[in-house]
Amino acid sequence: MDKYIISACLLGLRTRYDGTDKNRKKIMKKYGMNLVPVCPEQLGGLSTPREPADIITTNKKKKLLTRETKTDVTGNFKKGALETLMICKRLNIRKAILKSESPSCGIGGITYDLLKKNNIEIIIEN
Repeated sequence: MDKYIISACLLGLRTRYDGTDKNRKKIMKKYGMNLVPVCPEQLGGLSTPREPADIITTNKKKKLLTRETKTDVTGNFKKGALETLMICKRLNIRKAILKSESPSCGIGGITYDLLKKNNIEIIIEN
């Protein structure tokens, strides 16, 4: 059976920006032990909990700013996406299950875009 990269919060790990999870027991039941959990934000050096970030597009360029303090965390998100891709390559993983509506993992998110560009098949949790 194929291995999948999966957003760690979907496996019940408290990696979301607010320190919670989005445990999806159905995913674990369906894919079992073939899941490799990652949190691109943590891989990029951000802490948990952390201030939520939003994607801001200017001149066709994506930038990530924290919601309250407007701190630029684009570099952290890009680093986390690259680390996630590196894990895929090193473990020969060609599929990912990602968290929807995340500035990293959701459709149009930094990690989503990088994995898609590198021909990783993506399933969004919804």
